[in-house]
Amino acid sequence: MITGKTKLLGVIGYPVEHSLSPVMHNAAIAQLGIDYVYLPFPIKPEDLHTAIQGFAAIGVVGFSVTIPHKQAIMQFLSAVEPIAQAVGAVNTVINKNNNFIGTNTDIEGFLAPLQTHQQDWSQKVAVILGNGGAARAVVAGCAKLGCAEIHVVGRNVHRLRDFSQSWENSPLQVNLNVHKWDELPRLIPQTDLLVNTTPIGMYPKVDESPLSAAEMANLSPQAIAYDLIYTPNPTKFLQQAQQVGATAIDGLEMLVQQGAAALKIWLQRQSVPVDVMRQALQKHLG
Repeated sequence: MITGKTKLLGVIGYPVEHSLSPVMHNAAIAQLGIDYVYLPFPIKPEDLHTAIQGFAAIGVVGFSVTIPHKQAIMQFLSAVEPIAQAVGAVNTVINKNNNFIGTNTDIEGFLAPLQTHQQDWSQKVAVILGNGGAARAVVAGCAKLGCAEIHVVGRNVHRLRDFSQSWENSPLQVNLNVHKWDELPRLIPQTDLLVNTTPIGMYPKVDESPLSAAEMANLSPQAIAYDLIYTPNPTKFLQQAQQVGATAIDGLEMLVQQGAAALKIWLQRQSVPVDVMRQALQKHLG
């Protein structure tokens, strides 16, 4: 029952109707029995500043940030925590005394399913497809794992150069190399962890993959392929990886874990019902 006392949480993005965040957060809220609701807010890039001012005016407690706002939002916040500064992207915002503070729980979310794979990451090569806000969290995660080499592959040479330069003064020890897309066939055979951070393969274009079947055929069967996309499940990218015998990780667990970390921040709690969040998503996705 939503009343005038119900506290507001939400997710901003554009588009945002595909977001599963409301499903898992509202399931957790119901389990906890608290008077909150989590809503999706479709906000066009040109309306971002106005929306943030509106959120302040109505006392929104906190919100998630997804594509395409993860970097653009930083200029409109009162403060950005060091982890998000290091990544250069915000995915979680909390309202503290009418000041919006940005942080990043994507790194925690990204690492959670990888930590179940016992590996000597110091010997491993990570290749990351894409160079947007999500890729930044993955680079930071791979640096935290201690990967021997981190390669980022993108299509826009200028954006790649900016991406590379933005890590030069980072507090994170990032062993980063950037490459144009046409260099990918050379990188694939030596890849231990292949991560798709692009939106290619996301609903509704479910028949697309960032790689051709021929490119994926050169991936080692010992490799891990990780797609940050969580719907459809599995994506075409992960289907291709499974066909060569690689381990596939979809974006669902990252979504759950980054969401749980965000919910702890908003509610100021030590724990939240992670299993309930995961089960709600699995049920929703059938």
